[in-house]
Amino acid sequence: MRNDRTPNPRTRRYRLGDWLPSDEAHLARYRTALAAKARERAAHVRRTSAVEELAALVQGDPVLRMDMTRAINQAREAGYVLGYTSIDELMTVIDYLMTYAPPFSESDLIHCPLNAVLDWPMCMPSGYALFRDPALNAKLKHVLNCWCGFLSGPHSREHLNTAPPNGWFCEEADKRIGLSQFIYDPAQPHWGFGSWNDFFTRRFRAGARPVAEPDNDKLIVSACEASPYNIQHDVALQDTFWIKSQPYSLEDMFTSSQRELARCFAGGSIYQAFLSAYNYHRWHAPVSGTIAQAYAVDGSYYSNADSEGEDPSGLNDSQGYITALAARAVIVIDCDDPAVGKVGCVFVGMADVSSCMIDALPGQHVRKGDELGFFQYGGSTFCLVFEPGVIDDFIVKPPSDGKPPVKVNTAIARAATSKQGRAGNQPKPPRWPNAPNVR
Repeated sequence: MRNDRTPNPRTRRYRLGDWLPSDEAHLARYRTALAAKARERAAHVRRTSAVEELAALVQGDPVLRMDMTRAINQAREAGYVLGYTSIDELMTVIDYLMTYAPPFSESDLIHCPLNAVLDWPMCMPSGYALFRDPALNAKLKHVLNCWCGFLSGPHSREHLNTAPPNGWFCEEADKRIGLSQFIYDPAQPHWGFGSWNDFFTRRFRAGARPVAEPDNDKLIVSACEASPYNIQHDVALQDTFWIKSQPYSLEDMFTSSQRELARCFAGGSIYQAFLSAYNYHRWHAPVSGTIAQAYAVDGSYYSNADSEGEDPSGLNDSQGYITALAARAVIVIDCDDPAVGKVGCVFVGMADVSSCMIDALPGQHVRKGDELGFFQYGGSTFCLVFEPGVIDDFIVKPPSDGKPPVKVNTAIARAATSKQGRAGNQPKPPRWPNAPNVR
């Protein structure tokens, strides 16, 4: 069996966004240390009821029990150090994370600890079906909401200080975050942040992110501080989003109950971008108009596309796939400019917590750049969906190639003068060929 310093090159994962370090040896050490702390805590603290309910579901359902046991064993047999060997030990680790606030790390930040714990079982053969199970995801949602409650409370502020190396206000952290851009008060305890989530969803100072040409309805801006991931034209109403190249499937993205809404965008264009761990996590209106619909969609949290495979040369992103399956928020704006029509904004939670909090409600008029909502703690990606013929040109294009993220409120696309623009009449271009998956 391999040790944690020699991971299988066929199963090495490329991780975007700095949510997890790319060094498997570091992750193995982290999981081992985390499990030791979890066992120590479990000796004198009762499990959280949400974790008990998750454990009862898995242990009481023979199929879930079989799939989870096999996924753990398959990961260990492949040589990965998990820190646990059974379902019960995994539940002990999950329970420990219910009162865990991530510390800053200069070299190997682990922003998503539960993702780190599940990183290999979830992409083993038995893990794919396991993490799509609706009952399991419902219990995971309850667990993650419990953790989110802790992260939204005052006891989560342990690392909101200037003390290196773990404090989020220390000099090294400031180099990554650029705290001067944000609203805070160093004269207040924890610099005025009421909780970890309050810090995670920090706001920019006035003028830090000006809106590009606010009165030009033809210029569409980025809804998030995010790196361009994919652009696709001639999007299908329904497609096989689970296969290689992961085409977008509008009916699945918007949900089957919103089929008529999805039909408005059939043949149109999608722009997708991902948020990094250090990014601003609030959403802003990409266009001016009236909120037509705003709704949350329950979904999966740790499901990956089987089409990633185990061979790095064939890796595919799971971001296209999760737009149809993961927990997400959908906001549709009827633009002031009739030639732009409707713009769909799909904000997708990825992995840990990933609560999608909607602020803008149907009937509300928003100006380009107004806030729509925000992601609470966890990885994230988003899509802007356009009707056919609307987009004349995308100003920003993938791949990001390590460049800084596109700033929120920065121009990303130009609309045509009418819905006879180029995008709706073009053949579907090939996918970005080297898109890595996010883990």
